[in-house]
Amino acid sequence: MTTLRKLLTSCLLVAGMGAGVLSWAADSNLPNLGQENNKAAIAKAALSKDAVCTGCHDESETAPVLSLYQTKHGVRGDIRTPTCQSCHGASDKHVKGDPNVKGRAAPDVVFKKGAFAQSGDKERSEQCLTCHKGAKRSNWDGAQHQNNGVACNSCHQVHKPTDKVLNKKTQTEVCFTCHKEQRADSKKISHHPIEEGKVVCSDCHNPHGSTGPKLLKKNTVTETCYQCHAEKRGPFLFEHQPVSEDCANCHSPHGSNIAPLLKSRPPFMCQECHDGTHASGTPVGPNASGYQGGLTKNNASGVAQYPNKNIVGRACMNCHSQVHGSNSPAGGYLQR
Repeated sequence: MTTLRKLLTSCLLVAGMGAGVLSWAADSNLPNLGQENNKAAIAKAALSKDAVCTGCHDESETAPVLSLYQTKHGVRGDIRTPTCQSCHGASDKHVKGDPNVKGRAAPDVVFKKGAFAQSGDKERSEQCLTCHKGAKRSNWDGAQHQNNGVACNSCHQVHKPTDKVLNKKTQTEVCFTCHKEQRADSKKISHHPIEEGKVVCSDCHNPHGSTGPKLLKKNTVTETCYQCHAEKRGPFLFEHQPVSEDCANCHSPHGSNIAPLLKSRPPFMCQECHDGTHASGTPVGPNASGYQGGLTKNNASGVAQYPNKNIVGRACMNCHSQVHGSNSPAGGYLQR
């Protein structure tokens, strides 16, 4: 009886597995003759449509055209892939001629300057945004780039197999074409590892628009910085107010000649806010009692012979080393 039960159980398992395999094969995207024929038909139709343009615009063009087929935009077996007319318009007058125009008429949409006048930036961008919609581009309208006449093809190279702005090693070349001040900052002694290829502009900024300032990926500067500098986030028992407000209060994010990316050297950086008696509003010289720092009590002249000891070396940070926040029971951003 036990043997019979085991045999029946085994048969049911095999039958179930077989049904599962058949069901998976039916529902999956495994290659089959019907699908291949369908892809081939799609590709043939797309290529015949492209032939209206590629009959003239071939490998003899100064700018690469046929290399489009080495990009994602050139996968003709995918029904979602655009054709030449999807981006440049039907351009009937350009193809068939226009009796009212001397020579050949311009295509409906011209992306690059050349033989024909370039189309407006909004018209060029609209062609791309027809397909490229989504969270990363939902704030394009009204953003800084769009307001300054930058179109998608101002940064992107659609026909080339490698788009520079999508490659970490070459992205900054594209951004620095306009942002020359940031290029200069990136060459300073203290900088983010941009030239080293570890950090690029798009790690912090969303060039297609943002709800935050300066096209930042997050809503604030500090949120953006915390993506990498998580140890500065806290929470801390004693928080430093300028850190919570904006990292750029003290740091120059694109580069500085003062490490680490500081806007000015301590103690001058600290004294921009902490100008009370403890920080010494008069960092060099005697106090009312005739004694401060390096002065001796017997110094009758009342002239400082050398600076206050509190501003020597690392200055304020000799004691207050945890400037981003501290859990020390003594407070004051001390290391204990």
